[in-house]
Amino acid sequence: MRRAGEAERERLHETFVSLCRIESPSGHERPCTDRVADELRRIGLEVDEDDAGPSAGADAGNLYARVAGRGAESIMLCAHLDTVPPTAPIEPVLIDGGWENARDGILGADNKAAAAVMLELARRLARAPDPPAVGVEFVFTVSEENGLHGAKAFDVGRLRSRFGFVFDHATPIGEIVIASPTYQRIVAELHGRAAHAGIRPEDGRNAIAAAARAIATMELGRLDSETTANIGTIAGGTATNVVPERCRVEGEVRGLAEQRVEEVLTDMVDRFQDAADAAECDLDITVERMFTGYRIKPRAPQLAVAERALRACGYEPLAIVTGGGSDANAFETAGFPCLNLANGTERNHQPDERVSVDALEGMLEVAIALVEEAGSEPSGAQEPR
Repeated sequence: MRRAGEAERERLHETFVSLCRIESPSGHERPCTDRVADELRRIGLEVDEDDAGPSAGADAGNLYARVAGRGAESIMLCAHLDTVPPTAPIEPVLIDGGWENARDGILGADNKAAAAVMLELARRLARAPDPPAVGVEFVFTVSEENGLHGAKAFDVGRLRSRFGFVFDHATPIGEIVIASPTYQRIVAELHGRAAHAGIRPEDGRNAIAAAARAIATMELGRLDSETTANIGTIAGGTATNVVPERCRVEGEVRGLAEQRVEEVLTDMVDRFQDAADAAECDLDITVERMFTGYRIKPRAPQLAVAERALRACGYEPLAIVTGGGSDANAFETAGFPCLNLANGTERNHQPDERVSVDALEGMLEVAIALVEEAGSEPSGAQEPR
């Protein structure tokens, strides 16, 4: 494998820093999308932006570009361009061999480290004297952080690849996500009756108290090795001297076993209903499937390619399961085989988010190796799309 040269590594870091400086919270990816599209065009690639923006709740669509290979085979690589909301301006600085935000806020390495790697790989492949053994399709999605909406809206039918990879798990390079959970979101709206809290409290129906009773009876946290449940937000009331008429509660259930997720979800709904009935409150419940879980088969060709690529770069592959989701969930649900690989970033979504120089450069080496190893994968392992 021809490793990345010094100029490539330097440019990788420059691209990463420039992308991080562009704030792109979910729904507001346009400046970052334009930056990536411009870079792809400068490299010499045709870029297509789909119409996923409105349905994904974003001001931009997903980007697609392709580098042709020597034959019909290709693989897909994907990164998302949105971040969780930044709480401070982003100014990347190098500290002890790693990139961090100089301010007290996220860096945006999730997932701009992967986006930078893909841009550098695209440049290498497009400017090489010979085309790669397999083609590479590059997909940059929007609105991943708030429910994988960009990937859900992407038309996988346009992909020519047999399988794809995302670099979107904030753990050491070498880890491969072989199972990801189903994620169900629950929103409970309790409607009581307002009354003066000091003069006529008995005339009121306290919606917050009803919600609290429901939550107190729920089993939350890690329920077993494959299932979690959480109540994340609760809001209601207008003033301390008013019996609160309304209360809104948001929660979630995640699990690798579909039946278990449904059982926990049903139990949470029942707890809300029982508490609302006891307090003589009305209840509106909304349940939304944010994404569906998946398991990768042990002999899946994308898994074999990833393992060979990681070993070629000096990493020992480690299969893991996760409680988080990624665009891989959306692609798998749509019928397109996709594997999520760890990207070496640290503490994503936190003010002390970080990615080391070694991890960023290592991610590029793995991406290069994925292309080379996919070129040696027997084409009969799975029919090309």
